[in-house]
Amino acid sequence: MAGRTDKFGCSIDSKESCSISVFLLLLVAVGAIVLAAHWPVLSCNALSFDDEQYLLENQLVQNPSWKSTGRFLTEILYPSTVRGYYQPLTMISLMLDYAAAGRIDNLVPFHRTSLFLHMTNSLLIVVLLYFLFSRIWPAVIAGLLFGVHPLTIESIPWMAERKTLLATFFALWCLIFYVQLSRSRSKKNYAVCMVFFVLALMAKPTATPLPILMLLLDYWPLKRLGKTAVVEKIPFLVISIISAIITFLSQRNTAEVIMPGQRGPMYIPLVICHNIIFYLYKFIWPVRLSAFYPFPEPFNIESPMLLAGVIGSFVLIVALLVSLRWTPALLTSWLFFFLGIFPTLGIIGFHPVIAADRHAYLPMLGFLLSIASFSSWFFRPSVGNIRRRCILGLAAALLLCVAEIIGTRHYLVNWQDTVTHYKYMLSLTPDYPILHNNLALALADLNKTDEAIEHYSRSLQLKEDSHEVHNNFGNVLLEKGQIDEAIVHYRRAIELTENRKLRWNWQLGFAEAHYNLANAFSKQGRPHEAIEHYRKALETNPDDVDTLSNLGFELAQQGSLDDAVRYYNKALELQPNNVIAHGRLGLALASLGKTDEAIKQFQIVLKERPDDEEMYCNVGILLQRQGKIDQAIEQYRHALQIKSDGLKARQLLDSALAEQKNR
Repeated sequence: MAGRTDKFGCSIDSKESCSISVFLLLLVAVGAIVLAAHWPVLSCNALSFDDEQYLLENQLVQNPSWKSTGRFLTEILYPSTVRGYYQPLTMISLMLDYAAAGRIDNLVPFHRTSLFLHMTNSLLIVVLLYFLFSRIWPAVIAGLLFGVHPLTIESIPWMAERKTLLATFFALWCLIFYVQLSRSRSKKNYAVCMVFFVLALMAKPTATPLPILMLLLDYWPLKRLGKTAVVEKIPFLVISIISAIITFLSQRNTAEVIMPGQRGPMYIPLVICHNIIFYLYKFIWPVRLSAFYPFPEPFNIESPMLLAGVIGSFVLIVALLVSLRWTPALLTSWLFFFLGIFPTLGIIGFHPVIAADRHAYLPMLGFLLSIASFSSWFFRPSVGNIRRRCILGLAAALLLCVAEIIGTRHYLVNWQDTVTHYKYMLSLTPDYPILHNNLALALADLNKTDEAIEHYSRSLQLKEDSHEVHNNFGNVLLEKGQIDEAIVHYRRAIELTENRKLRWNWQLGFAEAHYNLANAFSKQGRPHEAIEHYRKALETNPDDVDTLSNLGFELAQQGSLDDAVRYYNKALELQPNNVIAHGRLGLALASLGKTDEAIKQFQIVLKERPDDEEMYCNVGILLQRQGKIDQAIEQYRHALQIKSDGLKARQLLDSALAEQKNR
């Protein structure tokens, strides 16, 4: 059907479509602007909450393989490497980035993938809104505002939040195919929509409300809500319920779940009222953004933030109900946001925060529905001077985008490194122990020990009963050589976790404290106590490679070589490329007289570390014992090539040459 078009080739009639070439050109423009706005993220090096689980300490991510993939997919109720809910596709995507050379000192591959996902999500929003409203400019404006909005930043440089980007990617595809399904009744579209829904849940279960959100779209703007629309959602709702059960059980089994009744009768209404206004405010005025929004104190109606939430929620709900006299758009859009964010609203506690920018990433689509609807009305061709209104509307949208880009760039500065990241959060919320603890960890990694001790001390002043802080404080004291003081903190950490071992995260804390205490005893030359605590660590974390290797070492020092070999072998079953365990196993086998097996272990080490002069000396010694003098001499010379002034290698070489001469 022919219709009127503007000079860009796009329709100015409400039901006309834009030409494909212009549509693609506009998509390219939106993508380019989003990339340009977030480009500095590629140089960000900050590590945030939980990144150690997702990368630093995740053995499956760091060993890309089909075996790791299988474990991510099959560990449903008891994920072994990340505390919390089932999220296999997120973990697989991080593993693939690791395979593409992503490392702790090279985060570019991780950020590159996240940036690409965010850009793609922005484009998918443009497509979805265009399919919903059949108007290109409103869709482009809303998608661009999403793409450069500062509220979306958190999920890009934060590696643990890959799950939010990936789940949104699949959820948007699900909604796009759903809109097509609502018009074509195609079984193929239904199946594809279902597949994308399942994939979204496997990335992050916050996609659980999607069937309800589809029903809201059926009400407005699709205007097809009825028996057929409800019935077709039943399979989706069944999958949602199954996902919700899995999420609850896996979270409860491996982390922490706080039920509503544990926090008093006023907790739920106060949290809901606070967050309704909080997220709307941050969307409209995105300043003082942070990855950590603590609960207001005191948590009652006397708190100004909570009081503002209650009053603001009442006013907002009245205004939305009144707006139904003119349009269903505002109420439906707000319900879309509210129901979309409901799983992370804090009714059931999964996090130590009352709100989070990342939780609004997908639900923000609700606000964009209102923006697209208003823009469609504003750009309507039937009233007034369409050209003037288009110029004014596009100019206003451009100015708003520029302001958002400035805010985005400004916020990204605080993600440049871990210390800057936590210092920024502390500048907004100065008295929260978890922030002091994490800043201290970052400072300790930079060998800023005194500053780290200062923040650990402050953290314990604010919350003395934190086993994690005591354990970390002990580590930095041990590194500084204050072993007795470190032991005091390790013992306190064990005491705090001893009665809480039923939960998986407390078990790990218990095991880690015993492991660190054993290390301290080992440094003090107290092997029997070290062995005792290594064994206790293994009781609750039997697959920890470092504990197995260190226990083997202590046993070998005490002459229990067979036991040592057993622990080394178990460590290597879990982590075949652990060169320390290979080297220690070689020494134990050599002491047992198993020379060929020992040489094999040393050679494995040399493949990974060809500049290890000590290993060349060890191989040479064993070869010399076997009477293979020429080969031993060759090994000693290799060692001297690496370190020409190596006294041990020189003495061994001289001894071997003398033996060769006397033959």
